[in-house]
Amino acid sequence: MQNIVVAPSRRIFLSSLGGAVVAVTLLPRTLSAATDDVQAEVKKLYGDKPMKEGKIKIDLPSIAENGLVVPLGFEVESPMTEQDYVKAIHFFAEGNPNPLVASFHFTPLCPKAAASIRIRLAQTQKVFAIAEMSSGELFTSAKEVKVTIGGCGG
Repeated sequence: MQNIVVAPSRRIFLSSLGGAVVAVTLLPRTLSAATDDVQAEVKKLYGDKPMKEGKIKIDLPSIAENGLVVPLGFEVESPMTEQDYVKAIHFFAEGNPNPLVASFHFTPLCPKAAASIRIRLAQTQKVFAIAEMSSGELFTSAKEVKVTIGGCGG
């Protein structure tokens, strides 16, 4: 008697693969950070130091058609001198699996505290920025972005 090995058809293979992709795509939505997670990350960095609004100009779209590549630009008002400069700026997103999205560090040798990158956002959410000045002062700003498709989870 011969042993006959039946290979699964391409249709069966692709349909089972499609189910796996759907499961993986939906998984990150359940793993998003909460406002408490963002506050915990900020507390790790700065404790209970007071923060003021201002000095940070965030350039983010109000609506992101694709959450996989959301353009983020920023500039922090500062003379960038030896006595007064931006030491660091951190960006947090409360709806992403990891609340810390990006960090930038500057020195007085930088002509200005500005940069632009592309970030990934899992869903519609607020993006928070905290700028640390050389004097120890902290400034904050936030902007909400509505994500229509893509993102970390779709």
